[in-house]
Amino acid sequence: MRLVPASLASAGLFAFGLVLASSVVQAQAPSTRVRGTVERLDGAALSVKTSTGEAVTVALAPGYSVGGVVKATAADIKKGSYIGVGARPQADGTLMAVQVFIFPEAMRGTGEGHRPWGVLPESTMTNATVADTVSRVDGANLVLSYPGGEQKVTITPDANIIMATPAQSSELAAGAQVAMTASKAADGSLTASRITIAKAGAQLPM
Repeated sequence: MRLVPASLASAGLFAFGLVLASSVVQAQAPSTRVRGTVERLDGAALSVKTSTGEAVTVALAPGYSVGGVVKATAADIKKGSYIGVGARPQADGTLMAVQVFIFPEAMRGTGEGHRPWGVLPESTMTNATVADTVSRVDGANLVLSYPGGEQKVTITPDANIIMATPAQSSELAAGAQVAMTASKAADGSLTASRITIAKAGAQLPM
Protein backbone atom coordinates (compact mmCIF):
# COMPACT_ATOMS: atom_id res chain seq x y z
CA MET A 1 0.00 0.00 0.00
CA ARG A 2 1.41 3.35 -1.02
CA LEU A 3 1.55 5.99 1.69
CA VAL A 4 0.16 9.36 0.70
CA PRO A 5 1.19 12.05 3.21
CA ALA A 6 -1.09 15.06 3.47
CA SER A 7 0.00 18.56 4.38
CA LEU A 8 -2.12 20.65 6.69
CA ALA A 9 -3.43 22.63 3.75
CA SER A 10 -4.47 19.57 1.76
CA ALA A 11 -6.06 18.03 4.85
CA GLY A 12 -8.01 21.22 5.33
CA LEU A 13 -8.99 21.29 1.68
CA PHE A 14 -10.61 17.96 1.76
CA ALA A 15 -12.24 18.40 5.10
CA PHE A 16 -13.55 21.60 3.55
CA GLY A 17 -15.00 19.56 0.68
CA LEU A 18 -17.02 17.64 3.24
CA VAL A 19 -18.07 20.71 5.17
CA LEU A 20 -19.39 22.33 1.99
CA ALA A 21 -21.52 19.37 1.01
CA SER A 22 -24.31 21.53 -0.34
CA SER A 23 -22.19 23.40 -2.87
CA VAL A 24 -19.48 20.88 -3.72
CA VAL A 25 -21.08 17.47 -3.48
CA GLN A 26 -24.28 18.34 -5.30
CA ALA A 27 -22.31 19.91 -8.12
CA GLN A 28 -20.51 16.58 -8.63
CA ALA A 29 -23.62 14.38 -8.77
CA PRO A 30 -24.11 11.49 -9.06
CA SER A 31 -22.35 10.98 -5.78
CA THR A 32 -23.06 9.72 -2.30
CA ARG A 33 -21.79 10.37 1.21
CA VAL A 34 -20.11 7.46 2.97
CA ARG A 35 -19.56 7.80 6.70
CA GLY A 36 -18.66 4.97 9.06
CA THR A 37 -16.04 2.55 10.38
CA VAL A 38 -13.28 0.95 8.32
CA GLU A 39 -13.48 -2.84 8.30
CA ARG A 40 -10.45 -3.44 6.08
CA LEU A 41 -8.36 -2.05 3.24
CA ASP A 42 -7.55 -4.62 0.56
CA GLY A 43 -5.32 -3.01 -2.04
CA ALA A 44 -7.37 -0.07 -3.31
CA ALA A 45 -10.69 -1.46 -2.01
CA LEU A 46 -11.84 0.14 1.24
CA SER A 47 -14.58 -1.73 3.10
CA VAL A 48 -16.67 0.44 5.42
CA LYS A 49 -19.59 -0.31 7.73
CA THR A 50 -21.81 2.76 7.68
CA SER A 51 -23.58 4.30 10.66
CA THR A 52 -26.77 2.53 9.50
CA GLY A 53 -25.02 -0.87 9.55
CA GLU A 54 -24.68 -1.20 5.77
CA ALA A 55 -21.45 -2.73 4.44
CA VAL A 56 -20.06 -0.84 1.43
CA THR A 57 -16.87 -1.11 -0.60
CA VAL A 58 -15.29 2.01 -2.04
CA ALA A 59 -12.55 1.95 -4.67
CA LEU A 60 -9.80 4.43 -3.85
CA ALA A 61 -8.81 6.42 -6.93
CA PRO A 62 -5.14 6.51 -8.00
CA GLY A 63 -3.35 9.27 -6.10
CA TYR A 64 -6.12 9.51 -3.48
CA SER A 65 -5.48 11.81 -0.53
CA VAL A 66 -6.10 11.35 3.18
CA GLY A 67 -6.65 14.07 5.74
CA GLY A 68 -7.66 14.12 9.37
CA VAL A 69 -9.78 16.14 11.74
CA VAL A 70 -9.22 16.66 15.46
CA LYS A 71 -11.59 17.80 18.16
CA ALA A 72 -11.61 21.52 18.93
CA THR A 73 -13.62 23.74 21.30
CA ALA A 74 -15.30 27.13 21.18
CA ALA A 75 -12.19 28.49 22.91
CA ASP A 76 -10.19 27.69 19.75
CA ILE A 77 -12.34 30.09 17.73
CA LYS A 78 -10.76 33.53 17.97
CA LYS A 79 -11.64 36.91 16.56
CA GLY A 80 -10.22 36.87 13.04
CA SER A 81 -10.49 33.07 12.66
CA TYR A 82 -11.78 31.81 9.32
CA ILE A 83 -14.39 29.11 9.87
CA GLY A 84 -17.15 27.15 8.16
CA VAL A 85 -20.38 26.83 10.13
CA GLY A 86 -23.19 24.41 9.31
CA ALA A 87 -26.21 25.67 11.19
CA ARG A 88 -29.97 25.71 11.61
CA PRO A 89 -31.90 29.01 11.51
CA GLN A 90 -33.52 30.22 14.72
CA ALA A 91 -36.80 32.12 15.14
CA ASP A 92 -34.95 35.36 15.96
CA GLY A 93 -32.99 35.26 12.70
CA THR A 94 -29.74 34.01 14.23
CA LEU A 95 -28.11 30.64 13.54
CA MET A 96 -27.55 27.68 15.87
CA ALA A 97 -24.33 25.89 14.93
CA VAL A 98 -24.45 22.16 14.30
CA GLN A 99 -20.90 21.82 12.95
CA VAL A 100 -17.94 24.20 12.96
CA PHE A 101 -14.79 23.66 10.93
CA ILE A 102 -11.80 25.86 11.78
CA PHE A 103 -9.86 26.38 8.55
CA PRO A 104 -6.06 26.45 8.44
CA GLU A 105 -4.78 29.93 7.68
CA ALA A 106 -3.65 28.82 4.20
CA MET A 107 -7.31 28.34 3.25
CA ARG A 108 -8.64 31.71 4.39
CA GLY A 109 -11.26 32.96 1.93
CA THR A 110 -12.08 29.54 0.44
CA GLY A 111 -15.79 29.16 -0.32
CA GLU A 112 -16.54 32.46 1.41
CA GLY A 113 -20.22 33.31 1.77
CA HIS A 114 -23.58 32.08 3.04
CA ARG A 115 -25.61 29.38 1.29
CA PRO A 116 -27.97 26.43 1.85
CA TRP A 117 -26.34 23.32 3.33
CA GLY A 118 -27.67 20.13 1.77
CA VAL A 119 -26.58 17.86 4.61
CA LEU A 120 -29.50 18.73 6.91
CA PRO A 121 -33.02 20.01 6.10
CA GLU A 122 -33.44 23.79 6.27
CA SER A 123 -29.82 24.33 7.21
CA THR A 124 -27.14 26.74 5.99
CA MET A 125 -23.38 26.84 5.52
CA THR A 126 -21.45 30.02 6.22
CA ASN A 127 -17.75 30.32 5.45
CA ALA A 128 -16.57 33.59 6.92
CA THR A 129 -14.25 35.46 9.25
CA VAL A 130 -15.15 35.85 12.92
CA ALA A 131 -15.68 39.61 13.28
CA ASP A 132 -16.57 39.48 16.96
CA THR A 133 -16.93 36.81 19.62
CA VAL A 134 -18.45 36.73 23.10
CA SER A 135 -17.50 33.59 25.02
CA ARG A 136 -19.74 32.07 27.66
CA VAL A 137 -19.36 29.19 30.09
CA ASP A 138 -21.69 27.10 27.92
CA GLY A 139 -20.45 28.17 24.49
CA ALA A 140 -20.02 31.31 22.40
CA ASN A 141 -21.85 33.91 20.32
CA LEU A 142 -20.15 34.83 17.05
CA VAL A 143 -20.62 37.40 14.34
CA LEU A 144 -19.43 36.02 10.98
CA SER A 145 -18.55 38.58 8.33
CA TYR A 146 -18.24 37.98 4.58
CA PRO A 147 -18.51 40.23 1.49
CA GLY A 148 -22.09 41.44 1.30
CA GLY A 149 -23.32 40.34 4.70
CA GLU A 150 -22.92 38.91 8.17
CA GLN A 151 -24.52 36.21 10.29
CA LYS A 152 -24.93 35.89 14.06
CA VAL A 153 -24.20 32.37 15.30
CA THR A 154 -24.64 30.66 18.64
CA ILE A 155 -22.35 27.75 19.43
CA THR A 156 -23.41 25.35 22.18
CA PRO A 157 -21.57 22.34 23.65
CA ASP A 158 -23.62 20.13 21.32
CA ALA A 159 -21.92 21.54 18.20
CA ASN A 160 -19.27 19.40 16.51
CA ILE A 161 -16.18 21.65 16.42
CA ILE A 162 -13.25 20.28 14.43
CA MET A 163 -10.11 21.41 12.64
CA ALA A 164 -7.73 19.90 10.10
CA THR A 165 -4.69 17.81 10.88
CA PRO A 166 -2.33 15.79 8.65
CA ALA A 167 -3.04 12.08 8.09
CA GLN A 168 -1.78 9.30 5.87
CA SER A 169 -3.19 6.20 4.22
CA SER A 170 -1.60 3.85 6.77
CA GLU A 171 -4.25 5.12 9.20
CA LEU A 172 -7.02 3.54 7.12
CA ALA A 173 -6.97 0.55 9.43
CA ALA A 174 -9.82 -1.48 10.90
CA GLY A 175 -11.76 0.62 13.40
CA ALA A 176 -10.86 4.01 11.91
CA GLN A 177 -13.76 6.45 11.62
CA VAL A 178 -13.92 7.84 8.08
CA ALA A 179 -16.06 10.08 5.88
CA MET A 180 -15.92 10.71 2.15
CA THR A 181 -17.90 11.75 -0.90
CA ALA A 182 -17.87 8.90 -3.41
CA SER A 183 -18.70 9.05 -7.11
CA LYS A 184 -21.38 6.52 -8.03
CA ALA A 185 -21.11 4.70 -11.37
CA ALA A 186 -24.06 3.37 -13.36
CA ASP A 187 -23.45 -0.13 -11.97
CA GLY A 188 -23.62 1.22 -8.41
CA SER A 189 -19.88 0.95 -7.71
CA LEU A 190 -18.30 3.72 -5.63
CA THR A 191 -15.00 5.55 -6.08
CA ALA A 192 -13.45 8.18 -3.78
CA SER A 193 -10.39 10.39 -4.20
CA ARG A 194 -10.38 11.99 -0.72
CA ILE A 195 -10.98 10.45 2.68
CA THR A 196 -11.26 12.15 6.06
CA ILE A 197 -10.21 10.30 9.20
CA ALA A 198 -11.49 11.36 12.62
CA LYS A 199 -8.61 11.33 15.09
CA ALA A 200 -9.13 10.24 18.70
CA GLY A 201 -11.90 12.24 20.34
CA ALA A 202 -13.11 13.90 17.13
CA GLN A 203 -16.51 13.38 15.53
CA LEU A 204 -16.68 12.85 11.79
CA PRO A 205 -17.83 15.83 9.74
CA MET A 206 -21.35 15.51 8.36
